[in-house]
Amino acid sequence: MSRAGRQLALLLCSCCLAVAIPGGPAEEGCPAEPRQAAHYVAAVYEHRSFLSPDPLALTSRKQALELMHRNLDIYEQQVTTAARKGAQIIVFPEDGIHGFNFTRTSIYPFLDFMPSPHSVRWNPCLEPHRFNDTEVLQRLSCMAMKGEMFLVANLGTKQPCHSSDPGCPSDGRYQFNTNVVFSSNGTLVDRYRKHNLYFEAAFDTPLEVDHVVFDTPFAGKFGVFTCFDILFFDPAVRLLRDSEVKHVVYPTAWMNQLPLLAAIQIQRGFAIAFGINLLAANIHHPSLGMTGSGIHAPLKSFWHHNMESPEGHLIIAEVAKNPPGLVSTGNATGKMDPSHRKFLELLAGDPYSEKDAQDVHCDGAPKSTTNASPTFNSEMMYDNFTLVPVWGREGHLHVCANGLCCHLLYQRPTVSQELYALGVFDGLHTVHGTYYVQVCALVKCGGLGFDTCGQEITEATGMFEFHLWGNFSTSYIFPMLLTSGMTLETPDQLGWESDHYFLKKRGLSSGLVTAALYGRLYEKD
Repeated sequence: MSRAGRQLALLLCSCCLAVAIPGGPAEEGCPAEPRQAAHYVAAVYEHRSFLSPDPLALTSRKQALELMHRNLDIYEQQVTTAARKGAQIIVFPEDGIHGFNFTRTSIYPFLDFMPSPHSVRWNPCLEPHRFNDTEVLQRLSCMAMKGEMFLVANLGTKQPCHSSDPGCPSDGRYQFNTNVVFSSNGTLVDRYRKHNLYFEAAFDTPLEVDHVVFDTPFAGKFGVFTCFDILFFDPAVRLLRDSEVKHVVYPTAWMNQLPLLAAIQIQRGFAIAFGINLLAANIHHPSLGMTGSGIHAPLKSFWHHNMESPEGHLIIAEVAKNPPGLVSTGNATGKMDPSHRKFLELLAGDPYSEKDAQDVHCDGAPKSTTNASPTFNSEMMYDNFTLVPVWGREGHLHVCANGLCCHLLYQRPTVSQELYALGVFDGLHTVHGTYYVQVCALVKCGGLGFDTCGQEITEATGMFEFHLWGNFSTSYIFPMLLTSGMTLETPDQLGWESDHYFLKKRGLSSGLVTAALYGRLYEKD
């Protein structure tokens, strides 16, 4: 069992669902109790898929279906289990049915024909012969009907096009990475075609971005997008401009990259930042660094991250229809702890500062902010971060790059024999995708040398009480808080104070791995 599975005390759910324990076993649960009207029951499945032994080889539709039916057999088992636990919606991962690493030609036998749900009302389970090459859609439809739940799955789809269409590929068809949504009676409700492809030569980018929102009788509106989409404005952020969208279903095939972009990190950060529920289903291939799924709300998460087990994992949890968000009390509270008072005093005496990455001393800063530690540079997430070591039991550090200054006010009960550093990056990320980020991050380094800061680690013993903040120039900031054993933590407080965005945390459950504010400047992409 993963470390997350042992964090029972961290997360409490009003409904007695053992399957909702982060990382807990899917097979155990309590007898169903009447659900409160304010909640619904959701399921996500992290699937260890059967993969093509040679995704580059040409194959027949029959052979492709044989492989896909092996994966669909497991899907069907999970729907049955989730139905017994009262699930009203289930989400399956990206690439879970057909796999990955295909060429445009080799994936073709794996593609289903996809009629537009906006122009055709269709129940594939009840009308299996209406369209050719829809065997996968038929099975998914029947699962939804049998389980009496909404079902979200990802598959490859094809759509013929004519040469008169200026966007039509030379082979006369579009091929899309597609999420499909079925209602509890098996009707095809909607489909979303992935917009931000991640080195997926087999698929086309839709000519227009799909902004898909579907309605449910149990929780209202859900948005839909896929994997890499979570880092971009379209469709992810634009969807959530609709204030009625309180929930997002999120199939993904995410390769973890610590210290800032493990799957559960970005999933939880997104849920907190937008105050929504995120139902995230990842693929499970630990040898490829692919694991990390969850049902994430702003105040708590039920997650699974396991790099040892070869098996898939089902998560079921009771979810609030209207997720309560983290509220920053700022300086409005009458019972202010000394660390927060000190934080506010520092803000009041520390004006906005713009210095280059080589100068960490902001003009006009009070003497207490002057670093006694040296600054250095190290590669983190393929970006050149500027960092300062975090030494001693307490202190206030800051470090700047371009226009972003990051600050850390901290106390440590004991000083562990580990190196921690406060880092800043403000620039264009260009490896494995191009997008502009502003990041303030407190990280545990891989060793005691400065050049190890930014390495991927999952275990730590260092305990901190801290405020982390920066003068961000974007409002899109994802808070990330990860402790030893890939354990997610909830910030005590976060929000804006005097044009600075801050995160506060006391009482970590285990050693700190990463505390970060990950900002996105979409307009600079």
